[in-house]
Amino acid sequence: MSDIKAMLKEMNISQAEHLPIVAEFCRRIGIADAVNAAVPTEMTVNVGTVVQLMVLDTLSGRSPLYRLERFAESVDTGLLLDREIPAGAFNDTTLGRAMDAIYDAGTEQLVSQIAFSATRAFPEDMDMRHVHFDTTSVSVWGGYPMCNEEESQLQVTNGYSKDHRPDLKQFLVKMLCIHRNIPIVGGCENGNVSDKTINNAVLTNLSEYMARHGLAEGAFVYITDSAMVTPKNLEAIGDNFFITRLPFNYKETDRVVLEAARKGEWTKVETEVRSSGSRKAAKYRVCEMTVILGEKSYRAIVVHSDAHDKRKEKRLNRRLAESRENPKGMLKEAGKVEYFCREDAEAAAEKLCREKSSYHSCECRVMKKVTYFRGRPPKNGERRISKVRYALEGEVVERSEEVERIREAAGCFVLLTNTPTEGEMAHSPVDVLAAYKEQHGIERNFGFLKDPLFVNDMFVKRPDRIEVLGFILLTSLLVWNLMEHVMREYLKRTDTTIPGWDRKSTQKPTSFMMTTKFKGVLVAELDGEWCFLAPLSSEQQQYIRALGLTEDSLLRRSKTRDQK
Repeated sequence: MSDIKAMLKEMNISQAEHLPIVAEFCRRIGIADAVNAAVPTEMTVNVGTVVQLMVLDTLSGRSPLYRLERFAESVDTGLLLDREIPAGAFNDTTLGRAMDAIYDAGTEQLVSQIAFSATRAFPEDMDMRHVHFDTTSVSVWGGYPMCNEEESQLQVTNGYSKDHRPDLKQFLVKMLCIHRNIPIVGGCENGNVSDKTINNAVLTNLSEYMARHGLAEGAFVYITDSAMVTPKNLEAIGDNFFITRLPFNYKETDRVVLEAARKGEWTKVETEVRSSGSRKAAKYRVCEMTVILGEKSYRAIVVHSDAHDKRKEKRLNRRLAESRENPKGMLKEAGKVEYFCREDAEAAAEKLCREKSSYHSCECRVMKKVTYFRGRPPKNGERRISKVRYALEGEVVERSEEVERIREAAGCFVLLTNTPTEGEMAHSPVDVLAAYKEQHGIERNFGFLKDPLFVNDMFVKRPDRIEVLGFILLTSLLVWNLMEHVMREYLKRTDTTIPGWDRKSTQKPTSFMMTTKFKGVLVAELDGEWCFLAPLSSEQQQYIRALGLTEDSLLRRSKTRDQK
């Protein structure tokens, strides 16, 4: 018993949970090496190690980043950082110096360099045929006076709020992603910059970004929202292919939608198209048209969805109500007129039936109105007729064909593209829709970046520190999404499933789902050797295999690493 107690005293036990997995992905990507190569310093703890610990802290879900020293106390730095480092080494001074060095090196360049390392480390898991771009606003509380002093620095100011909080100041986060949601380029922008301007800057350097990953012009498709559709941006795209949404402030949009609705030559989308969030999957039909913008012809894919937008439904109902009012008023006025002969009344009724509004017409009929003399009827029972007049009455009816067309048009949006219809980069109308719907992947990323635990609770007031915070969150997001993609690709490749929520089998596990499977996992260290305090369960082992890892790799027993 005394031997056991002595051994326990020498043993270091710490809570690991899913963090050894995150640490191993950080090593495989080479985050610390990429940062150290770009940010050489003479600090006792190199910047790459600080960044790796900040990523681990971000993905631990335990504490905001400004408590990095406290987080280091709660984990085994020897296991997660490859060398034992005292928690005090990650004090506020070290963190501040590291953030300053990162800012001086350029946050966007660092994101790009780490993403480049990731694509080299996981080439089989990276689909680079489609490149998605989007921006979002991050609202913050407070004055932020230091973020408006120099024009060269990030401006935290009021602007168009995608969070629907125009009362708050904000900055923007931009992101260029591959494989739906793995960032390869990203950074922060001033809070009042237009998405159209940001798109133009990205498009200007797009070929250079992708050439670094071995893709020439015409070897990928740039996918973004309608902010791209400006004359300057369409010119800046050059020889690259794109898919975007054509906004309705272009007359061509209304024209092709109404023309498609009148033609009725729809192609039903048989394959599954992803829907964002938890919404029920919509059913789609597509019709290809052509539009002319700036004397140049583009493909326009008119898409009809049975999940009509509520705003469009309200607008359509208002238009139908307005259309009903005119014939309704005409019927009311016509009902006040009496005619002496049926022929005149029938002629008026026929004329009234020819009167139509946009979506309604009148159905009218002639009614005979008989007036009798006053007094008691004669004994034979036949009352004497004083006069006979004829009047019109009817009702307003919908012009069913026209209403059906406009209802179809209300459920439509238009995708603009210059992708070819033949060859290696060919995209059918269904392919264009499927590629655009993948944009929801990048939109999911913004929920991660807007977590108030990481943004509002940090009380970061300096513009350079905000940019570095954006770099840390983008790097963490890259690791988070890469783990998810690796798991899904493995299950798809092996045609297997894995226990998901409530242990139901799934082929689409998420990184968050994975973290819940490792709750309560502890590691013990003795004389530089680590082991799990309790054997991993069958479920946990399945997740480790799906991630392409082994227990040995998580516990640093790799021969290659030991030799290093």
